[in-house]
Amino acid sequence: MGGETDARSNPAATDDFEVYLAWSDMTLRVRSDQTLLSVLLEAGVAISPGCLTGGCGECATAYVEGDVIHKDSCLSAVDRERFLCPCVSRAKSRIVVAA
Repeated sequence: MGGETDARSNPAATDDFEVYLAWSDMTLRVRSDQTLLSVLLEAGVAISPGCLTGGCGECATAYVEGDVIHKDSCLSAVDRERFLCPCVSRAKSRIVVAA
């Protein structure tokens, strides 16, 4: 509950998507079998992973554009307009991250 989404009821939750890192002018691909967090960490973005389940908000990352599928249970509706938890969140389209 609390923001969890079953991939069977939301096909976009399992689709690949792109993330554009505005600070480095780099576009990365997030495959369906990867988390956004793992891709960002591999690219050298300084993020503290926290709980890895979307419950703590430790990894909350600002985004400036995109259609995010929020799957966390810690961010408020207002926070979700500007932040996502890359450990569990996905995107329906390309997102722009201001890391």
